[in-house]
Amino acid sequence: MTPPHNPEERPVGALLAPDILAMLDESPELIAAETEELHPADLADVAEAMPFAEIPRFLRTLPKDRAAAVLEYIDEEVRAELLEAMSPEQAAELVSAMTPDERADVLEELDEEHAEDIVEEMPAEARRETEQLRRYEPDTAGGLMTTEFVSEPASTSVEEALRRVRVIARSGRREAMHAVYTTETDGRLAGVLSLRELLAAPEGAKLSDVAWSEVQSVSPFADREEVARVISNYDLVVVPVVSESNHVIGVITVDDVIDAIQEEQTEDVQKLGGLEALDEPYMQIGFWRMLRKRAGWLTALFLGEMLTATAMGRFEKDIERAAVLALFIPLIISSGGNSGSQATSLIIRSIALREMRLRDWWRVALRELPSGLALGTILGMVGFTRIMIWSHFGWADYTGHSTLVATTVGLALIGVVTFGSLTGSMLPFLLKRLGFDPASASAPFVATLVDVTGLVIYFTVALLVLRGTLL
Repeated sequence: MTPPHNPEERPVGALLAPDILAMLDESPELIAAETEELHPADLADVAEAMPFAEIPRFLRTLPKDRAAAVLEYIDEEVRAELLEAMSPEQAAELVSAMTPDERADVLEELDEEHAEDIVEEMPAEARRETEQLRRYEPDTAGGLMTTEFVSEPASTSVEEALRRVRVIARSGRREAMHAVYTTETDGRLAGVLSLRELLAAPEGAKLSDVAWSEVQSVSPFADREEVARVISNYDLVVVPVVSESNHVIGVITVDDVIDAIQEEQTEDVQKLGGLEALDEPYMQIGFWRMLRKRAGWLTALFLGEMLTATAMGRFEKDIERAAVLALFIPLIISSGGNSGSQATSLIIRSIALREMRLRDWWRVALRELPSGLALGTILGMVGFTRIMIWSHFGWADYTGHSTLVATTVGLALIGVVTFGSLTGSMLPFLLKRLGFDPASASAPFVATLVDVTGLVIYFTVALLVLRGTLL
């Protein structure tokens, strides 16, 4: 997926667009030659700097493959509008020239009916590849892969393999040129070697003599996090996608994984912020869609916070008798929420990086329990000291009971921070066990949960410590 362009950061586009527009009117046949040295991404910037109505004219001046490459880099929203405005035949001609994975991604952006019409107009091979890729969810290995790859029988000689690779390279199949996969007689994956290893192989050798038999691969149904983990762990440039029978059905290149990682991290960050993941850039998503994405979680959190009022109502009489307790409510609940948010963030990231699994929950609990106690003790000591200092200088009206009040706050902080750390660390495991995204255990959600229980802990400690004095 191509990242959106920022209209304010297109120096090439802003510089060249006026000249290209002039050439469109005066000598459009010269545009292809004049721009052949420019990268397609730069030409995409030029196109986006033009009036929308001129972009189709500009693309028609370029060779079909070149126009398709430019279209891959054009902003998704603009690209979708362009293809929607074209007839299915015109759109199919451009989309068919794209690499298979980009082709499937582009069609996902369009109205379903128009996308189907475009697919129907594609050449048979391109249609078959596209329909195969569209069967998989976009965030799976099958949705990320391209069907362009080099595969040769393991018994092929090095010289013959080099000849075939040259033919493929001259055909312009860009995605295919990262590695050569060797296969058994029945077509199953047998090994892999890089192009460098193929060039360095001794003359007369067979591919089976120089290929690596230990091949890291993924299932087409593996999620993109698993794909990223395999590529990262083994420093791969490309990873094969294999069927249940171990036949290669596609490959995923590292550039596609980088895009997928960026999307995944963006979704997680948005969920951690307490909203549904946006499926469009912030500046492009519609106002009402933005409201729907944010209002649901905000409403749920608001309803959760109403339980805080219920908890305070339960201790209303105690607060009336010892109004000083109300002074420290924000201190108590914020400390618990902060500790829970810390733990949640750490655990969600560790789960995403596969540093821990569901069965490790008890090990995490054993780490968070002493951590929470230690952190709570630190904050409790700070709170205790602060109350005693204020009492000593007469800055508070609880003089005479300062030690008891300070002890109450200190002990409550230990309990609330410990509970917050345990809750924040266990909630991602619970959500993952129930089949939800652990990132849904957002910091606001954990903070809301700990707010309610923190009040209960605070006033329970106060009843125990202050009974017979302030209470």
